[in-house]
This record gives sequence, structure tokens and C-alpha cells, in this order.
Amino acid sequence: MPRAAPNKRKLTSLFLQKLKPQASAFMVWDAQQRGLALRVEPTGYKAWKLVYRYHGRPRWYHLAAADAIGLADARRIAAELMLRVIKGEDPAAERRAERGAGTFAELAQKYVDQHAKKRNKSWQQADALIRRHVLPRWGKLEANSITRADVRTLMRGMEEAPIAANQMLAAVSAVFTWAVKEEIVSGSPCRGVARNPTRSRDRVLSASEIPMVWSAFDDAGPIVGTALKLILLLGQRPGEVCHMRREHIKDGWWEMPGEPIAGVWPGTKNANGHRVWISQPAKALLAELEGESIGYVFATVNGNAVSNLDETMRTICRKLNIERATPHDLRRTSGSMVTALGFGRDAMDRILNHKSKSISTVYDRHSYAREDLHIVESVSAHIMGLVQGAPPSNVIGLRKF
Repeated sequence: MPRAAPNKRKLTSLFLQKLKPQASAFMVWDAQQRGLALRVEPTGYKAWKLVYRYHGRPRWYHLAAADAIGLADARRIAAELMLRVIKGEDPAAERRAERGAGTFAELAQKYVDQHAKKRNKSWQQADALIRRHVLPRWGKLEANSITRADVRTLMRGMEEAPIAANQMLAAVSAVFTWAVKEEIVSGSPCRGVARNPTRSRDRVLSASEIPMVWSAFDDAGPIVGTALKLILLLGQRPGEVCHMRREHIKDGWWEMPGEPIAGVWPGTKNANGHRVWISQPAKALLAELEGESIGYVFATVNGNAVSNLDETMRTICRKLNIERATPHDLRRTSGSMVTALGFGRDAMDRILNHKSKSISTVYDRHSYAREDLHIVESVSAHIMGLVQGAPPSNVIGLRKF
């Protein structure tokens, strides 16, 4: 069946005056101005509409009631809007964005609830960055009012932590990128803002720094300080240590599910299930922490997983007047000890849960259990020897398993 031709004609003021409503709403298109139409409701209400296509999809833009602006003004406004469309803009989406964005705090929460929790297993880390560094400054600002200059000012306020600033920028950019796709905002102020230049880090703590830093951990409080000590002793990722759960500790092993558990566990970085032996020094530290049989080992007063370990490390390094070190550098230090003690690169990759083609199945990983136990105990003993001022031998002979 052929498609019906649109009701199109060259509109005039006289025609519009004589136009009568019908039993159902209908459109009359202007043959002079592309996309312009008058919609007539059964009640007699008439309104100017502009209809255009954006990325192949139709868009409807309400201009005004017909008794508010005349034909000439409707054509002029429609022509201006069509020029914007030709330039690649989407006026209808921009109007919706202006009406529905709300404050940045509201927008960030929408992003978390409607997108991040469902799609991003590390959403909690990004959300923590926004809550700490962004919401105190932008929380009450209208999201559409935030400019590129505001983003750059925020970045400059974190000059002492360039990597954290880059992470914060990525977190904010993710919020705005999602909001643009959802037509909540018209554009992202993060676009065009350069990240801080960084280089691949190879920082490891020296033998003389380890006892200094270890002692400083005690001043950070039992929760944060113990979490940092465990990163150094066990070599696991800071985010995973922060989310360590008591129910995942079984028979002396910390067993980490590869996939995330909503609201409980972020999953491992490579999505592979992993387990690491909890060395004797680590067990002694955990025994000092009170807690139930289930829940976060390192919980804040409100029951959430601890965060902001980076800030604690920056404070410690400034106080000790040593080169900046991050929580991930503690993990790197632990991993470097695996190879320094003679266990080899494959062993280090196993302990740190790096992706490996040779060690891929759960069976393979469990077959190394005795050796991995020995490795973790050896690294922990070496660290504690440095802490106590009596370092053990630099090389521990490999046992035959």
C-alpha cells in the first residue's frame, strides 16, 4: 500500500485563521520552510512543531503555541534551528538536557544507579573519587552549568596527585559521557581537557624504607594501617584488599571470586578467580581486628569498604620525606621480592594474579598451592625481617614440591 502523502502546502495567515479542528489531531506541513508544521488538536489548540532527523532518527521540537507567535516568526525560528541541525547539533536533545540534568550530585547518583552498578565492576572506586574530590565543589552546581574551565580548575587543585587527578577526570568524564548518550546533558565539559602526563611507574620501596613506612602505618589507624600492611605482605591489588571479606577466608586461604557480587565484592581485575595464602604475619594482623564472621575485614564506621589509601600514602611519604609511593607500589614491592628471592617470574604472576597463558584453570592454580604457600610465607618473613632490623638471607632456595 503506497504511503499517504503528507498534508503539505504553502501556509498563509488567512489559511491558518480558517483552519478548523477535526475529530483527531492532524499536522499541516509548510511547503516553504522545511520541517515546519502546525499541529492541530481536537480541542482547537494549535502549536508550531519542527521535525528533523538526527543520526537517522526523527526529532520533534516544540516551537510555541500558534497564538503566541505568527507564521513569519515560526519560519524564522525553524530556519535558525535547522541551521544548527546542519552543523551537527541536536536542539531537541539539548532542550531536554537543560530541563532534566539537575545538580551534578543528582546526575552522578543517576549515573551510579542507572548505569555504573550494572556495567562497571569498579564503580565504587570511581564513585569514591567523585564524592571526595568533586561533590564538595560541584555537588550543588547545575550539571549543565559546569564548564571546561571548571574541570581544569578541579585538576589544578590536585596538582600534588597527578595520577589521582587523572583518575578523577576519567570518573567525571564517564558520568558526562553517559549523560550525553541519555540526552540528559547536551555536552561534556571534560572534552578537550588534557590529562596530566604520566610515565610507567617502577617504584618499589627500598630495604631501608620498608621499616620506616611500616612504622608509619601504625599512625594511620588500625583499619587503614592494617590494609596497607596486607598489601605489602600479600601483594594483592589495593582495591581487592580494601574489599576483603571474612567469608572469603577459608582454611588459611583468601579466595577471591573473579566475577563481581553486587554491592559486596568488585570482582578481580582480570575476572579470574584467585586465591592467596594468608601468611603468619598477615594472620596475626587480622586477628587484632574485631569483626563478625561475615562482612568487610576493613570496614568503615558505616560498614562500607575502606578507601582513600592513596591519600594516606601521600601523607606518610611527605612526613618521612621519601619519594612518593602509592598503595600499588606496595604491591609492586611485594611482587619484586618474589623474584628477588629466587622464585621466578611465573611464580610472581601467579601470586599477583596476572593474566597467564600457562596458568589458566582452577585446577592448575590449586596444583601450585604448596609452592604458593611457601612463596607468600617467604616474602612475608623477608619483610618482617626488614621491619625488625634483622633481614633474612636475600635468596631462599626453592623447595621441591
